[in-house]
Amino acid sequence: QVQLVESGGGLVQAGGSLRLSCVASGLTFSSYAMGWFRQAPGKEREFVAVVAWGDRFTYYADSVKGRFTISKNNAKNTVYLQMNSLKPEDTAVYYCAADTTGRTTTNYKYWGQGTQVTVSS
Repeated sequence: QVQLVESGGGLVQAGGSLRLSCVASGLTFSSYAMGWFRQAPGKEREFVAVVAWGDRFTYYADSVKGRFTISKNNAKNTVYLQMNSLKPEDTAVYYCAADTTGRTTTNYKYWGQGTQVTVSS
């Protein structure tokens, strides 16, 4: 049974930083691309960042480029999202997702339960 468990969310002031973690189990982590998505109230889930299975390729949404960094530790079965210079518009539930192919659309095979990030102004 595949499980993705996110952690690291919380309340932070604008300009601050948070690091999200997502621990995976039940899959061959090194063979999977990992994505981060977010969903704000009343909005559709949107792509944030993706790292390919081989860790050599990353891609970001324009809205977070230069502020967020995705990384993957295959030894710990964990993907991270380092978020710096946070803005109130980054407030959302953040989800990690896994599939054998990385993409910017939401059709990933596996999803975590999400972690809330709230950025106050």
